Amino acid sequence: MTGPVRTPAGTAPGTHGAAPRPAPGTPGIDVPDPRGRTGLDRHGRDLTGNDRVRVVDVEVLACDWSVLRRTTFDYRHGDGHWSREQRETYDRGDGATILLYDPDRRTVLLTRQFRLPAYVNGHPDGMLLETAAGLLDGDDPREAIRREAAEETGRTVHEVEHVYDVYMSPGSVTERLSFFAAPYDGSVPGADTAGVAAEGEDIAVVELPFTEALDLVRTGAVADAKTIMLLQWAALDGPFGQPAVRPRSAR
Repeated sequence: MTGPVRTPAGTAPGTHGAAPRPAPGTPGIDVPDPRGRTGLDRHGRDLTGNDRVRVVDVEVLACDWSVLRRTTFDYRHGDGHWSREQRETYDRGDGATILLYDPDRRTVLLTRQFRLPAYVNGHPDGMLLETAAGLLDGDDPREAIRREAAEETGRTVHEVEHVYDVYMSPGSVTERLSFFAAPYDGSVPGADTAGVAAEGEDIAVVELPFTEALDLVRTGAVADAKTIMLLQWAALDGPFGQPAVRPRSAR
């Protein structure tokens, strides 16, 4: 990242220093990238919701499945001075996740699968316990999470409860994750493995008592943020919370 350039208070810097435009024939810009997309350098240029931010340039650094961009923008600080900043953002699309629970048997249904980023960053084997999740791929979040629940756990869910929408890593990743919960019938035998083989998925389906799942959070055996958030929601305001402290709408 280049260092900020200060300008007089109240005066926005000009466009000097903006990156040159890509040459004609650049994938993702004026010719399709591997996913058939063009105009990826236009993303974020027309934002007007914050008058302290003026986007100067957007560069596409990489575009394969996801898009890596470097955005140059001018930012007006609280004391009135402007600085020129650059940030890289990783755009993999928005996603959804769901906690499947059996309120009668007090169990939850999780998945275990290999996560290379966790493995190369210190996780012992990269095999993470998680709630079912996936990208929206253009679908409505509710439709997408029903699809992902079926693919990753083998369970069909119909009515889902929306919990909240969260930016999971807002300093660098654009993804907004929609959180859901839904009951499943644990008395009906389910699959031990699931996943879409064509996408390289090899997923183990893991049913746990809810209290055991919470203990795994405390010991660090569950180290996935979305899973921790949904398990704690379930303990505080969700299906395993105390009625006296749950929101009125959930009673």
